[in-house]
Amino acid sequence: MSTVKNYLSLVKFSHTIFAMPFALIGFVLGVANLKSSNTGVPTNELILLFFLVLVCMVSARSAAMGFNRYLDRHFDQLNPRTAIREIPAGIIKAEKALGFVVVNSFIFIVTTYFINPICFYLSPVALFVILFYSYTKRFTYLCHLVLGIGLSLAPIGAYLAVTGVFDLLPLLFSFAVVFWVSGFDIIYALQDAEFDKTQSLYSMPSHWGGEQALRMARFFHLMSASFVVAAYVVGNFHWIYLLGLIVFIGMLIYQQSIVKANDLSRVNLAFMTANGIASIVFSIFVITAIFLTF
Repeated sequence: MSTVKNYLSLVKFSHTIFAMPFALIGFVLGVANLKSSNTGVPTNELILLFFLVLVCMVSARSAAMGFNRYLDRHFDQLNPRTAIREIPAGIIKAEKALGFVVVNSFIFIVTTYFINPICFYLSPVALFVILFYSYTKRFTYLCHLVLGIGLSLAPIGAYLAVTGVFDLLPLLFSFAVVFWVSGFDIIYALQDAEFDKTQSLYSMPSHWGGEQALRMARFFHLMSASFVVAAYVVGNFHWIYLLGLIVFIGMLIYQQSIVKANDLSRVNLAFMTANGIASIVFSIFVITAIFLTF
């Protein structure tokens, strides 16, 4: 049991609350699309498909996070904030962490095979994007956007799993995730700005400084809010969507208001609590709106 706990800690399993709710939005949106087109899908098939999507989400994220921890282990050992992580602390050996990444990558690709052909064919592309992110901090301060793109695959991927086709509405939610994640990752990266400079690592806070980085984070969050508003308009959703919209945008404003370039004491509150509330509450209202709309 302690081994399982260590690996869950390695990949920060609790952070699944960021992308998973948006994957659920994509899945439910796909089911609603089939229903509106009079394409019936047996309940038992939907339950199996939902399970397969969950396996894909968990395995892909575990592979990405495990690879990030493996690749950054030497930097983590030098950084006082991250030296307690499982690999630098000696709790999990580096080679075992890499093996964990390989197993989860294999599970992800195999699972997509049982979903549909397009998910299977695109699985190596998705895997490349989420693993490639771990390298980006070595050569570009746009690394935050790459992380956002990785997590944004959740809603469109879940929608593809159900329908097998691309559509505008799930893409709008994916774009919302891109800029939402990029914004809060910039805020989180403020903690390591000085360390990143000493190690020649790239991030917006280390490249531009805290004030300018926070301005960019605000811009990204403004873009994210714009896309969730656009999704409401395009989807012509039930008015209850607006309640989720208020909570989501409110949490964006809240986290921006409590973090200052010269005061990082509430970064974790902004990162975990505000964004956790934003994703979970927003998804509840959106999924409710989907059921009331279609």
